[in-house]
Amino acid sequence: MITVLAGGVGAARLLRGMVRAVPADEVTAIVNTADDLILHGLSISPDLDTVTYTLAEAVNPETGWGLADETWQAMDALERLGGSTWFRLGDRDLGTHLHRTGRLADGAGLTEVTAEITRAFGIEARLLPMTEDRVATMVTLESGSEVGFQDYFVGLRHDVAISSVRFAGINEARPGSGVLEAIGSADTVVIAPSNPLVSIGPVVAVPGIGDALADRRDDVVAVSPIVAGSALKGPAERMLRELGHEPTVVGVARLYRDLASTLVVDTADAALTEAVEAEGMACMVTPTIMTTVDVATDLCRSILSAGLSAGSPEGPSR
Repeated sequence: MITVLAGGVGAARLLRGMVRAVPADEVTAIVNTADDLILHGLSISPDLDTVTYTLAEAVNPETGWGLADETWQAMDALERLGGSTWFRLGDRDLGTHLHRTGRLADGAGLTEVTAEITRAFGIEARLLPMTEDRVATMVTLESGSEVGFQDYFVGLRHDVAISSVRFAGINEARPGSGVLEAIGSADTVVIAPSNPLVSIGPVVAVPGIGDALADRRDDVVAVSPIVAGSALKGPAERMLRELGHEPTVVGVARLYRDLASTLVVDTADAALTEAVEAEGMACMVTPTIMTTVDVATDLCRSILSAGLSAGSPEGPSR
């Protein structure tokens, strides 16, 4: 059994390879929900939906999020009425949000609703929200004002400097149904190449999840989202730098060394192997840029071999 901590496009692409590297029904993804928001009265879970659409081979290939062959009549109508359209919701995508909102209003939990949605999309892997309690990533801008993550990421196009990040409600949050069991029973736990601060950070900050990972540290493999000092997608490199972290694989190792025993880095960062190891992690070097599903599948096979060999005296193969 493989458990993946996930958030956003990088994690979705990794999971697309993982369900080919091993039987899909042996894969569980614990997905960030701190980006969730209420908009137009609808409950929207961006990371859960991105993973769902990607695994269903239904994602928009140009953006990495949303649905392929989308139409935008609802947004066009809303714009004519003077409504807010900064967060674009396609017509087909709206069906997902309408279902989720209605079921939550009926008293169903987010884990149950997520299972309904993934079944409808024909997904055999299991997707678990990190928590069913309300947690919100809040970003303090350098100007001093605080905004929600989607306001920063989409509304401001993550093009402004920040000074801090916090997870509102995190201290009261409880791990979602099945989350701790998925970590405890996994043969290997994988931390996907997602933003370590705002995609993985909220997941491991839920009380109990970080401790569960630390208890399994020898079986946890993290994949760096930073390649040659840059993020392949999104603001991870900028956020690391602005919040005082080194925006390299070494900086990633410092963030994950208490949770994972092995860091997988791209061949572009092979020269930093010893520096990663100096942070207390084994370092596996392999291609990590998932340009195709075949590359993603090969990456997942390498990750799993690292997990199997992490406890051996030789460490993971390089």
